This record gives sequence, C-alpha cells and structure tokens, in this order.
Amino acid sequence: MSRQTWEKRLVLVAAVALIDVDGRVLLAQRPEGKAMAGLWEFPGGKIEPGETPETALIRELHEELGIDTWESCLAPLSFASHGYADFHLLMPLFACRKWQGQPQPREAQALKWVRPADLRSYPMPEADLPLIPVLRDWL
Repeated sequence: MSRQTWEKRLVLVAAVALIDVDGRVLLAQRPEGKAMAGLWEFPGGKIEPGETPETALIRELHEELGIDTWESCLAPLSFASHGYADFHLLMPLFACRKWQGQPQPREAQALKWVRPADLRSYPMPEADLPLIPVLRDWL
C-alpha cells in the first residue's frame, strides 16, 4: 500500500439498513448539491466527535427521516472500508427492524423501499456496493 493512501483523511460514517415487515430495505437518494448527488445509499451520516456509531445513527435517523430508534434495535451487520480520491471512508452498517414513526424525507432526498434482490439496480456509492451481497444473504 502506498504511503499516499495513509495520508488521506479518514471519514467515519455510520449507516443503517432499515428493514420493513415485508423484508424491504430503505434507500435514500442523495439530493442535488451534495457530493455524489443522485446516488442511492443506506441512511446514516457522519459520526461526530464523542459519538458512537449507534448514537450517530439515532441522531441522523431523527434529523433526516423523522424516526426514532434505540441502540438495542441496531444490530451490527457489516462494514465498508473504501478509499475515495481525497478521503478514506470507514462505515459500519447496522440492521434495524424496529423504529417509531414513518420515514419522511426531511432533507430533500428521495426515499424508496427496495427488495434485497433489487438493490444492485440502483446506482450507489462505491463504498456501499460490497454491502449489498452481505445484506442480501442475511435477509
């Protein structure tokens, strides 16, 4: 591995596969004006200083989707480690089947419930792609 790889800034992000009673997974489309706009992703966001990945997800789900969940409802499933051109992303993926409220797009993002077998048909950030087979096999 080149030294340059280690000089990239490390970005910590937590993501969640919200799974409904029909076994579908919620995807959110990145809105215009954000990096990677138009791509579909698992909901979540950056882990702020002092936060655990679970705390970050609880906060992000409330802010972005207007739903509430609890740490006990977040099950670690897998993680992504991916080098982009100007940063390296480390992203744990949790599974969640229990939350309060109905997911609503609060940040101009589109939302879609998707069957696990259909996840590959949605353009996603490179870091998310290796998580699809893990999620499909688990569900």
